[in-house]
Amino acid sequence: MEKKAGLRWAWLLPLLPVLLGVLLLDSPGQRALRNSQFDQFQRWHPRVYEAVPVRVLDVDEESLARLGQWPWPRTRVAELLNKLGAAGVAAVGFDVLFAEPDRTSPKVAAEQWNLSGQQRATVLALPDHDAVLANSLEQGDAVLCFAGLDGAGQVGAARVAESRMPLQKSRFVYLGEPQPRWLHHFDAAVSSLPALEKAAKGNGAMNFVPDGDGVVRRVPLVFQMGGTPVGTLVSETLRVAQGSNNVVLKSAGHDSGLAEVRVGDAVIPTTAQGEMWLHYTEPVKARTVPAWKLLAGQVPADQLAGHIVLLGSSAQGLVDLRFSPMGLMPGVEAHAQALEQILSKHFLERPSWARGLESLVLTLCCLLVGLLAMRLRALAAACATLVLLVGLLGGAWWAFVSQRLLLDAATPALGVLLSYMVCSLWQHFSSEREQRWIKSAFSRYVSPNRVAHLVAHPGDMALGGRRQTCSFVFTDLTGFTGLMESIDPALAVSLLNDYLDQMVAIAFRFDGTLDRIVGDAVAIMFSAPVPQVDHRERALACALEMDAFANGFSSQVQRTGIAFGMTRIGVHCGEVIVGNFGGSTMFDYRALGDPVNTAARLESVNKQLGTRICVSEDILRGNPDALVRAVGRLLLKGKEQALAVFEPVLEDALVRAPLEEYRAAFDAMQLELPEAASRFAQLAQAWPQDPLVQLHHQRLSAGERGDLMVMSEK
Repeated sequence: MEKKAGLRWAWLLPLLPVLLGVLLLDSPGQRALRNSQFDQFQRWHPRVYEAVPVRVLDVDEESLARLGQWPWPRTRVAELLNKLGAAGVAAVGFDVLFAEPDRTSPKVAAEQWNLSGQQRATVLALPDHDAVLANSLEQGDAVLCFAGLDGAGQVGAARVAESRMPLQKSRFVYLGEPQPRWLHHFDAAVSSLPALEKAAKGNGAMNFVPDGDGVVRRVPLVFQMGGTPVGTLVSETLRVAQGSNNVVLKSAGHDSGLAEVRVGDAVIPTTAQGEMWLHYTEPVKARTVPAWKLLAGQVPADQLAGHIVLLGSSAQGLVDLRFSPMGLMPGVEAHAQALEQILSKHFLERPSWARGLESLVLTLCCLLVGLLAMRLRALAAACATLVLLVGLLGGAWWAFVSQRLLLDAATPALGVLLSYMVCSLWQHFSSEREQRWIKSAFSRYVSPNRVAHLVAHPGDMALGGRRQTCSFVFTDLTGFTGLMESIDPALAVSLLNDYLDQMVAIAFRFDGTLDRIVGDAVAIMFSAPVPQVDHRERALACALEMDAFANGFSSQVQRTGIAFGMTRIGVHCGEVIVGNFGGSTMFDYRALGDPVNTAARLESVNKQLGTRICVSEDILRGNPDALVRAVGRLLLKGKEQALAVFEPVLEDALVRAPLEEYRAAFDAMQLELPEAASRFAQLAQAWPQDPLVQLHHQRLSAGERGDLMVMSEK
């Protein structure tokens, strides 16, 4: 019996070093798991908003609608700054970059406009807009920002070559040994105009350093650039607001990074890299002041007096949006929330001893669970394990809520679960065998919605199919075979992998199911396995986004001298048989039916039409507002019935004939009116790059009539 017990313990002993190694190595998977726990804690217990003197002056959608699109003239920015100064704000931080001269300045206008000598002199006598803003900056307590560049890759290196070191306004003092190795490093920066930098009281980096999943959980207070520390928008705005010149960096010990950053009276605990953890609030209207209201005089001065004001934008078109644990948010709000935490002394910390404590807890808990799994019945061991898990997560939750500490309970909890599973494997063999079979079946599918459906309906893995109306998107990459012959095959495969990865990712974002990938061709279906009422709309939207990505990807690769081809897309829908097809050892989930073949044929027919996307009339029944133009009725090879086909009006429609003129000519052709030929002849002369115009012009010139086209090739 003792030997048998020893063999049981032998299952557990190899597990503990592996789990401890994963923890100590701080693997990406473990960091993602830990961050997910921290994010969930924030969603359950967001920071309660306190009315501290921090406001966001928001260039929101309404401000843009009222005052015009960004960038605004620098005179208007100066007017905002003057009004803030008149209201008695403590400091103004600009989360916008003034890297180029104002294009609306009199000098620029005089060069671009066709003016007489007197008019030109009058315009040049007007004050320069950048000089007006510089004067306002000099009169106020303002902080500008710069964008740090890391120089990674050719694009980054080119940008670094054109950049310069930002002007520093603060002085950094180390308490303890300097820790430059730990700070996030930038090679150079894109800065505001020198005259503006010189006039401002502060100048800080606007950069975030998000985690691998793109979520902003921490805000840096200091970076390393050119061998010296530089401030950030948060630390610089706080420094100017307090009238301080110094930023103190306190070391955590010998080669251990930073422990805290001191700005004036504020003492801020940080990570070793000089970042502070953000504890987000739920959306709060009181934090934000629309820019148009300030300019309209609708903001009482007492609402801004003594406040730190950050100017930024929540407008989606300005692309300053970030992911947070609470969802999508403007980047300027992350800076504002960091300042709120500093002023209210509300800090989240992950202490230096956390890793050691978590390793100890992991070891003890795994040993305890292993002992319980060996000694107790399955149900009792499961209950004891559950209690231990609740204790781990509850302890981390208590530390977060009561002590504002970030402790990782997810990794020890995962270790407990693995230890329990290994040590009680003999009690759960039959259920584990079923789970392994399900996981093995899942490996045959790659579409997330298909996997989710199988988890909820495991019976659907049986062979067979059912009738269902679905939409299909077929894509194909032109010239890839020739590309494989002209460049290094390894490079071609790498480009293809990048291309396919994004194409499939786009399909998954629209909840499409990957039917198959054949070489460089992709087939996506919608409304299977889960029925989707809007499958036609999803298919068209997916196709348009795929086209936009593929067109941009191709252009980017072609700029490197590689002849990467264009992507053709066909979109169609209809009733098909959907299900699992194959044998007992291997099966394939797909759709069978004529609509699948038709969608593939629509993709192929693009090369005869000169188009990139062909959409059937059946798809447009679910997209009544889609902006398209008719291609014609196509009689595909081998078909007996013509199919009405349309081409979406894409973003590059500038090289296409005006839509109304094209439609008028097409209607005349469809009605077989004599004037159709002359209409298309005029359009062909005016728009020689429009493939459909040229196609119909050639058809009509050859004596064809109407919109029916018989396709001789597949």
